[in-house]
Amino acid sequence: MDIERLYSVFTSSRGVTTDSRTISEGELFFALKGENFDGNEYALKALELGACCAVVAEDSDAAKSGDPRIFPVPDTLAALQELARHHRRTVRVDGKPMTVIGLTGTNGKTTTKELVTRVLSAKYNVTSTRGNLNNDIGVPLTLLSIGPDTQIAVVEMGANHPDDILKLVGVCLPDYGLITNVGKAHLLGFGSVEGVKAAKGRLYDYLDARGGTIFLNADDPVLEEMAARRANLKVLRYGVRHWDAMVLPSDLSHPYLRMAIPQSVGGGEDPDCLLGLETHLSGSYNAANVCAAIAVGLHFGVSLDEAIGAVGEYVPSNNRSQMEKTERNILIKDAYNANPASMAAALDNLGSVVADSKAALLGDMRELGAESLNEHIAVVRRLRNMNLGLVCLVGEEFGKALEESGLRDEFRWFATSADLAAWLADNPLSGATVLVKGSRGIMMEKVIPSL
Repeated sequence: MDIERLYSVFTSSRGVTTDSRTISEGELFFALKGENFDGNEYALKALELGACCAVVAEDSDAAKSGDPRIFPVPDTLAALQELARHHRRTVRVDGKPMTVIGLTGTNGKTTTKELVTRVLSAKYNVTSTRGNLNNDIGVPLTLLSIGPDTQIAVVEMGANHPDDILKLVGVCLPDYGLITNVGKAHLLGFGSVEGVKAAKGRLYDYLDARGGTIFLNADDPVLEEMAARRANLKVLRYGVRHWDAMVLPSDLSHPYLRMAIPQSVGGGEDPDCLLGLETHLSGSYNAANVCAAIAVGLHFGVSLDEAIGAVGEYVPSNNRSQMEKTERNILIKDAYNANPASMAAALDNLGSVVADSKAALLGDMRELGAESLNEHIAVVRRLRNMNLGLVCLVGEEFGKALEESGLRDEFRWFATSADLAAWLADNPLSGATVLVKGSRGIMMEKVIPSL
């Protein structure tokens, strides 16, 4: 593949897309192929709709069309990734290579990415991953969205399989790394927690081989142990306990995460002087994510006051650590994903909330493999000891856990979130603080209109 020629096409285009249905005039179209679709079949249509060029598989019908705007390659996904890597290497800021921060972890990736972006934006032009486009397609698209004004890129990387992070760091070539945490998630793909550590640790491996720098949550012994194995890493530590920061109590008057940060964290001389931090995030588990964003900002010259202000302005979306007050209830919406670690953190948070009535509406935690039954039983047993006004569980895995634990009669169970939504419509819940959480595939957001 002639990467220089393809790069010339890219730089004269108005951007890159992989969706022929949303083509804008002048965009470069990549015809990707998946299990249930083949973009090569729509390449000529994309050109009709205004694409400046279509990158297609060299054995496709589109490649044989003779249209001069067709760019045939052996593998369109590999071409997309190589173009992104070339762009990342080519972009310069004041004559120097652009800075890229690579971010991964079991929980909190997207929230941390958003917070880091907000904090750095107080001083820099930042390009970061849109939404959670953090896979082998989303990462190159993020890099290719870097424009001439970008000074720092924040790239979120997700992983479901052992070699995913290894592939993604080979595309984004990070200068800095941050792992939020390592826990039980996607065990069906990783096999074990040790498999998760090895996979996420590929980010540390990449930086270790190059004498790179990581931001490390010093409160997390797993991350400390992982970093200690890699002798060439430069380590910048942060953490609630590490900084002697405080998470302040939440109640109905102050439902969001509040913290007190020592002024000395930002270089102040008085360690007893505390700065208040008010967020729009639900859950004390987000304190580590807030500290991560502040640490990144401080390293890049953002003042502590500016960082605290930026964090306070961030309002979460997409059912991630959101709190919403409806006409009848207060909702803690954390329905985008779920695994044992994030479920435990969410239940800890619910337990700490001061409220007259509390409820938990929980959907299955998916992709846990052989550990699934035991992990769901652990949640069920924990719920039994929480003295909640209402517990509703959704999905096949929770159904098995209720049967195995002998607790079927203690909780309400529903096969689908739609079934629970219908029940709530007939049995309205009022005056409660309600946690709504589950893996994405369970679609727990369907119950929110009934609350």
